[in-house]
Amino acid sequence: MSDKKIVVDGISKSFGSLSVIEGLNFDVRDGEFVAIVGPSGCGKSTMLNIIAGFERPDRGVVRIDGAERRGPSKKGILISQHGSVFPWLTVQENLMFGLDGANRRDKRDLADRYAAMVGLKGFEAAYPHELSGGMLKRVELARALVVKPEILYMDEPFSALDALMRLRMQTELRRILDEERHTVLLITHDVEEAICLADRVLVLSPRPAKIQTAFRLDLPYPRKLSTPEAQDLREAILKELGL
Repeated sequence: MSDKKIVVDGISKSFGSLSVIEGLNFDVRDGEFVAIVGPSGCGKSTMLNIIAGFERPDRGVVRIDGAERRGPSKKGILISQHGSVFPWLTVQENLMFGLDGANRRDKRDLADRYAAMVGLKGFEAAYPHELSGGMLKRVELARALVVKPEILYMDEPFSALDALMRLRMQTELRRILDEERHTVLLITHDVEEAICLADRVLVLSPRPAKIQTAFRLDLPYPRKLSTPEAQDLREAILKELGL
């Protein structure tokens, strides 16, 4: 059996006369964390929406576990920069919302476990308007993880946070991924975030997007971006981005 969790096979997408993605090919192994960087407007979010099943390609196919992707699936959860926390529900109720099959007490216990996992123990009864921006991101991350998705699709999930909180969230995500197995596809503009988190970094070309180059990161966790190896990677990725 192949260890390829996601296979992107020749997908193309246009909006009218604007070609956004053209013949995009890559794959992601089961349990791998792949970060994707590229110029603004090159089609990164469109690509992720196609892979997650929220949009259809004009040509080509996406396969998940060998089966053609035809729409969204419970196997994968999308975390976006815009947020998806329900403001009328408490933290605990937000985390319970996507759970099914268990009785209410089991759902509550599971929700509380994941709230604690992301550092929100004691805030289970709080409403979103009572939380900081960083805490809201923790709720969203816990809400995605509590349903135990096989794949996390992440579209600039921490971009609205200040630099210190972004670093804390990156550390939190990496810690959780060391405890639980997920395949992760991350879209980011932050090269250092990609180096901090990913097993592999793909650099997209300007629109229409193709894979321009790929970098495999064999650095141990937790990673220090001050090391010569990390700095060399940063310079190489930035060079590919024309910076």
